[in-house]
Amino acid sequence: MSKVLAMFRGKKPRRRSSRRGVLLLPSMFTVANMFCGWACIVYSMRGDFVTAAPFIGFATVLDLLDGRVARATGSTSEFGVEFDSLADIISFGVAPATLVFAWGLEPLGQLGWAVAFLWLTAAAVRLARFNVQTKVSDKRYFVGMPSPAAAGVPAATVFAMPGGFGEPFTSVGALAVMLFPAMLMVSRIRFKSFDLLIPGRQRSYMTPLVIAGVIAAIAAEPQVVLVVLAYSYLLTGLVGYVVSRGRTAPVPSDTEEAVEAKSSVS
Repeated sequence: MSKVLAMFRGKKPRRRSSRRGVLLLPSMFTVANMFCGWACIVYSMRGDFVTAAPFIGFATVLDLLDGRVARATGSTSEFGVEFDSLADIISFGVAPATLVFAWGLEPLGQLGWAVAFLWLTAAAVRLARFNVQTKVSDKRYFVGMPSPAAAGVPAATVFAMPGGFGEPFTSVGALAVMLFPAMLMVSRIRFKSFDLLIPGRQRSYMTPLVIAGVIAAIAAEPQVVLVVLAYSYLLTGLVGYVVSRGRTAPVPSDTEEAVEAKSSVS
């Protein structure tokens, strides 16, 4: 009898340890995300932009995975949410600001570091607003450009042109890739969820094929494909905004037109 009890007692710690490992799994992805942001900062300060820029892409993939892993394992928690936000402010706030500052904003002096700080502030506001949005009417869309996608715009640009465009064009380009996505992050423009952008997502067998095709394209021409992906997502929000504004534009009725005609005659 004692042997049986000892056997069962020996199994309980294993169950607890395995459960503890499942709970820690999303945090491991978050730590890896934060490490990628830190690595981007370090290599940016060294001037190695070819190495620094892809770390933002790696951080984006890890950021997508930690939430999915947490939901799949039932290990979501308030601590995980806050920890993820702190990691994101490093990977998608401080890291892109440092990368672009070292790449093209530094020659602008005070204006350069002010623009980089503006990006950091916009990323922090975007993350804070996302955290306090407890009621989301349509989960298919993000309100404002997500910070990982916004950070992908300067990262892809620097990765495609690590040597810049030549002065003063590099500084002008650096201003554009910082200010425009920063404004979109804090805007009210809706951007589609990443899941909606995968063709054939309703057919399970199509999704792996699409993902494999994207990976193959990135492996073949990483600079070109990453730039196309980053700027295409940016354009989807702008195009959707223009189309929605056109559909909701009020059409004057006959009575309104008659009133306007009378007022113009008088």
